[in-house]
Amino acid sequence: MSRTKESLAEFEDWEVLSTFLPIGWDEQARKVGAIRRARYIKEPATVLRILLLHLASGCSLAETAARASAGGLAQISAVGVFKRLRAAEPWLRWLAQRMRGAADLPMKVLGRRLRAVDATAVSEPGATGADWKVHYAVNVADLQCDFFELTDIRHGGETFRRVPVVAGDIMMGDRVYATPPGVAHVVGAGGDVLVRLNRGTLPLFDRYGRRMALLPLLRLLKGKSPREWAARVQSPNGGWIAGRLIALRQSVEAANWQLKRLQREAQHKHRTLSEEALEFAHYFMVWTTLRSDLEASLILELYRLRWQIELVFKRMKSILGLGHLPKADPLSAQAWLEGKLFVGLLIEHMVDTASSFSPWGYPLATAPEPLARG
Repeated sequence: MSRTKESLAEFEDWEVLSTFLPIGWDEQARKVGAIRRARYIKEPATVLRILLLHLASGCSLAETAARASAGGLAQISAVGVFKRLRAAEPWLRWLAQRMRGAADLPMKVLGRRLRAVDATAVSEPGATGADWKVHYAVNVADLQCDFFELTDIRHGGETFRRVPVVAGDIMMGDRVYATPPGVAHVVGAGGDVLVRLNRGTLPLFDRYGRRMALLPLLRLLKGKSPREWAARVQSPNGGWIAGRLIALRQSVEAANWQLKRLQREAQHKHRTLSEEALEFAHYFMVWTTLRSDLEASLILELYRLRWQIELVFKRMKSILGLGHLPKADPLSAQAWLEGKLFVGLLIEHMVDTASSFSPWGYPLATAPEPLARG
C-alpha cells in the first residue's frame, strides 16, 4: 500500500468520517442531482464513499470499482464510477465550499484577520501547459481555507478582486497581486493590503503626485535595518490610496537566488537584464496600507507568514496528487479537482480536531471547569 493510501486509511472508517461532514450533506446530494439516476445505488453515503476511494485513496476508476464491489459497497463498473463523478460535480463543489469554514480567528497582535492569497496551476496528462487554476485564501491564524475558486487557465488571472473581503481583513499576496485595481478592491471593502512590490504593475507616487525613484532610496539602506517611506498608489477611479513602502537589504544567499531566477527568466524570453534590474535584486520591498504606528519590522514579520499558503499547496500536491489531473473530459476534470479540494479541507478539519483532543475532554491550559464525578 502506498504512503498516500496509508495516510488516508481513516477514510475507510465511515462512522468516524461522517461526523466531520457539513450539515445537510446527504440532502444536498439529492437536491443537486448527484444521485438523480440512481438505480442500484440510492444512498448518498454510498456514492460519497465510492468517490472517496477514487479521490482520497488515489485508486483508478477500475480499482475503485473493484474495491467498492469487494467491500460490499456496491456492484459498479469503472464507467459507472466515471458517471457518478461527473454527476457529483455540483455536490463536491458544495461540500468543498462548506468545509472551508469561517476561519475568523484574528491575529493577536492586530486583532484582525490576516489572510494569504495565492493560486496554483493544474495540468491534464500530456498537456504542454496548465489547464486549470485553483485560487485559494487561508487565514494565517489557523491555516484554514476561507475561500477558493476553480477557473480554467484562460480566465484564471490572479487578483484580490476574486476574493470577498470583510472590513478589517488584511490581505497578503506576492508580486502578481500588486496592482491598483486589486488594492482598490480591498481598501474599498474596508480592508488593508500587504503585498510584495511589483515595480511594473504598482507604480508608487509621493505626496505631490510624482512617480517615486526607488533606487536612490534603497541605496540609503544600511546593514539589516529596514526603512520606510510614504508612498501612494493611484486608484483606477482617479483617487489616491495612501500607503508605505518598506524595504531592506537581502542576504547574499537571497540576492543570489533572486539573480539566478531573473537570469533564467531573461534567458527563456531571450532578453538581457538591465543594470537597474540587477541592482533591484539586492533589495526586498513590500507595500502596505497598514497604519503607520505598526513598526516596519512587524510588517515584514507578517509578510513572512505568507509562506504558509505555499506549504498548503505543496501538501495538497504531494499528498493528494492535486498537481496531476487524470481527466480529459472538462466536467469530470472539474469534479475531480473539486473533490480533491474537499478531501484536502476535510483532512485539515480532522487534523485540527485531533490536535485539540484530550481523553479527559478539556484542555489543561483553560480555566477550571466542572468535572465529572468518579
